[in-house]
Amino acid sequence: MQRIFSGIAPSGVPTLGNYLGAIRNWVALQEGHACLYCLVDLHAITTFQDPDALRSQTRTQAAILLAAGIDADRHILFNQSAVSAHARLAWIFNCVARVGWLNRMTQFKDKAGKDREAASAGLYVYPTLMAADILAYHATRVPVGDDQRQHLELANDIAQKFNHDYGVTFFPTVEALVPPEAARVMSLRDGGRKMSKSDPSDQSRINLTDDADAIALKIRRARTDAPPLPSEAAGLEGRPEARNLVAIMAALSGRSVAAVLAEHGGQGFGVFKEALTARVVATVAPIAGEAGRLLGDPAHLDGVLRDGAARARAIAEPVVREAERIVGFLG
Repeated sequence: MQRIFSGIAPSGVPTLGNYLGAIRNWVALQEGHACLYCLVDLHAITTFQDPDALRSQTRTQAAILLAAGIDADRHILFNQSAVSAHARLAWIFNCVARVGWLNRMTQFKDKAGKDREAASAGLYVYPTLMAADILAYHATRVPVGDDQRQHLELANDIAQKFNHDYGVTFFPTVEALVPPEAARVMSLRDGGRKMSKSDPSDQSRINLTDDADAIALKIRRARTDAPPLPSEAAGLEGRPEARNLVAIMAALSGRSVAAVLAEHGGQGFGVFKEALTARVVATVAPIAGEAGRLLGDPAHLDGVLRDGAARARAIAEPVVREAERIVGFLG
């Protein structure tokens, strides 16, 4: 059985975009794989996080993943900082990776923006920690979006260079799992930007903790244009907000954009938004309700994460100890 590793940063409440783009795929991948799902709090602090908020958000992320269907008994759910193997292997990989490789990482350029000199060194070496996250478990498959493909290619470059430099065949090649129908959900306020849990505007996203009233209000306020919905997908060209709402409906209903437009084409957005609200509420409300119940017992959540970390350590520790032996560290 192939081993899967994937992570999500506890730097905000997961959104409908996180659910459609990643979390529901994680749930499906539990059949036929051995899965490790990680709350990557080491990655989160590459930009400053309020300590109390980080602790709270880590529990919230755990509750949402469990509520969405992650089975922490059959698989492993844990927070990254509880397993020291990640940081230890990341340092080795920092010494294997080349500066030129990191300079080509487009996500650092995007996140650092114009003032890259003020970005943290942690943000710069984020990809080497991501490589360590995966390879500490000898994971062979990683579900990623298109925006993470470059980081996964770097992980394979690091693994190959480590193996070459030390004359071993220790780290495996990692395969990217990109769901063919992965939904790219955009902001409700700007159809040109991805829906993000870190967006300053709460109106830009559907949080997986939102209740039905909050969801209805956000969708009602979602930016749209004046013309009614077209009957064919070609009619969505140049209409990013309309395209986003139709894509969300398609993803939630398991249909194509063409099928959604065949049903709703010619309607005004008022009618369509009511139908979309019902779909979103039907998906999010059960997750939000169960997550709320789990958050009422933080000791239980902490116990789930501690158990997951212990099981993760049992896998990663022998791998990283061997990597340390290979590079010449005394045991």
